[in-house]
This record gives sequence, C-alpha cells and structure tokens, in this order.
Amino acid sequence: MNLTISGHHLELTPAIREYVQAKLERIKRHFDHVIDVAVILAVEKLPEKEKRQKAEINLRLRGNTIHVESIAEDLYAAIDALIDKLDRQVIKYKDKLQNHQRETLKRMPDTQVPA
Repeated sequence: MNLTISGHHLELTPAIREYVQAKLERIKRHFDHVIDVAVILAVEKLPEKEKRQKAEINLRLRGNTIHVESIAEDLYAAIDALIDKLDRQVIKYKDKLQNHQRETLKRMPDTQVPA
C-alpha cells in the first residue's frame, strides 16, 4: 500500500503523520487489498474569525476508487470523522464484493434428481 500525505496551507508535523497512519491501520484491518492511499489535509482560511480544517482521502482499490472528505474546526476531529466515513464505505465495498461472488450460486437453476 502506497501512502501519500500532503498538506495545503498547512505544515505537516510528524505527530500528524503518525496519527493518520495509526488511523489507517483500522482500514487495513478490514480490507487489505488497498493499492494506493492519498491523504490531503488543508486549512481553509475564511474571512471570518473561524478557520475550517479539511481532510480528504482517495483510496484506490482494484477496480474502484473511494473518495471521502470531512470538514471540522479541529484537524484531529476532521481526521477522525474522515476515517469513520471511510471505514463505513470500505466495509460496504467489501460486502458488495462478497455478495457478488455468491450470487452465481444462488441463481443456478435447481436441478431435480429423478427418484
């Protein structure tokens, strides 16, 4: 799995990198066929007093790409929300793969054996 972490208008500290890597372990635990992960952390500087922290991720899987983004006032909260959303989507993708493989057995015609 290739991991790329980048920051826009934000300096990435080793603590933030380790935090993101630790959170991504949860995704690897559920689904280990991940090809590439690109994480973008950004600070949107608004004219008002508040600053919004944005985290987005592109997760490349075999035959699919999952894109998730999250916005919060705190960067760590944005990362937590991002990983929660990503976890749900990865589990949903994994269930679709497993159910799709079983459908062929369900759709086979029942053959009656003559007595």
